[in-house]
Amino acid sequence: MNGRADMPPESSSALAVFRNRPFLIVWLSQLATQVGGNMVLYGLTVLVFTASGSNSAVSVLLISFLAPAVIFGALAGVYVDRFDRRLVLVATSLIRAGLFFLVAVFDTNVGVILLLNLAVSIATTFFAPAELSMIPLLVPRGQLTAANGIFTLTINAAFALGFTLLGPLVVTIAGPTPLIIVVAVLYLVSAGLCWTLAPAPPQPLPAGHHALHEAGAAVGSVIGQFQEGIAYIRANPTVAWALTYLGVAASIVGVLGALGPGFAVRVLGLAPKDFVLVVLPLGFGVVSGVLLVNAIRTMVPRRRTIEIGLVTLGVCLVLITIVNPISELLQRVSAAQPVLDTSALVSVLTVVVAIAFVAGMAYAAVAIPAQTELQEEIPEDVRGRVFGILNTLVSVASFLPIIIVGPVSDTLGTAPVLLAAACLVGLSGVGSILVHARQAAHAGQVDAEPAAASDTNSPDEP
Repeated sequence: MNGRADMPPESSSALAVFRNRPFLIVWLSQLATQVGGNMVLYGLTVLVFTASGSNSAVSVLLISFLAPAVIFGALAGVYVDRFDRRLVLVATSLIRAGLFFLVAVFDTNVGVILLLNLAVSIATTFFAPAELSMIPLLVPRGQLTAANGIFTLTINAAFALGFTLLGPLVVTIAGPTPLIIVVAVLYLVSAGLCWTLAPAPPQPLPAGHHALHEAGAAVGSVIGQFQEGIAYIRANPTVAWALTYLGVAASIVGVLGALGPGFAVRVLGLAPKDFVLVVLPLGFGVVSGVLLVNAIRTMVPRRRTIEIGLVTLGVCLVLITIVNPISELLQRVSAAQPVLDTSALVSVLTVVVAIAFVAGMAYAAVAIPAQTELQEEIPEDVRGRVFGILNTLVSVASFLPIIIVGPVSDTLGTAPVLLAAACLVGLSGVGSILVHARQAAHAGQVDAEPAAASDTNSPDEP
């Protein structure tokens, strides 16, 4: 096929995959768009809150990022198969670049920003399946596992690099509007890279078939897969619990994303762009949490790690809501011992940074083991279908808190909403501990009954 590298099947390492020039081009395009997309998510959050002063507007912004993937995902995949995938990659990259240049022009009009961002998200919905479907055309079968692993790792790393590092850095130095221009240029780079690929024309449709009929079939297939996913989840409690853990984690990410800029302004007394002072330690905490989870994976059961992470995350959110009294208490304690000047160490900002770091570690302790649990429990023959529906469910689960927390926090304040989220997270951890303890006790009782029956029928008995 066009662009496929002529490499021996045994050359399946990551280094061998990167030597495949067409794959390297697609990966560089993915890197540019993923990092740029996460950078612009941070920049638009700051821009929208600065222009509106409303958490509700930030919630709508996040929904405009998430909704198109859920609504148009299946249909986009159908239509991508009807066109040259290379042209789809080039066209969607150019469209997004142009839309972001328009965002930079209308950077004070929240309504226009939200509409343009929705259009960007719809274009991304077509870019993603075209990009993934190119991989089997560019690499030998023996390299598919390594290639997909590289893509998955890039998606996860791009969030940390774009949202928690480069986005805040560019906004702090130059502001959100220059950041949006930088991201538009990244999408132009992506378009240029994809243009260098060989054409990838669609396969001819069978007689009597056309895209509209196939799109309708895709809708029916999505409904069927949704039902199949629900049935599988109900029949497999381990998968259901892992999904619950990931849903709680996704919900908390949505809550913090919607409330973060308002928290920075109203609680910390910072500018919206200075939300980076909370995001960066959170990101460093996630990285540290990854290392910690990997170090203790053989010493602490996976479920117990998740439960400890949930309870710790809930405690951190509670502490965030009372960060001012905590700082005042620490300052009084510091003033009582005049030997060392520790005022900087007990300021509100320092306390928030410390709490955010621990919260990031707790989040990693929940998300990583839960994802691993799913990967190990779901059989390979249904893994793709079930993961697709699970990812959709997690995305939908994150919608509700995003929709609710913005308007509620504008009415009641940020602290009550964070406190409610803390209760949800903490209680989910405690509930998991109690439920599994009860199940273990019941299993022990059941195991003891056959042993007791065996004792009564012992050969020593007359």
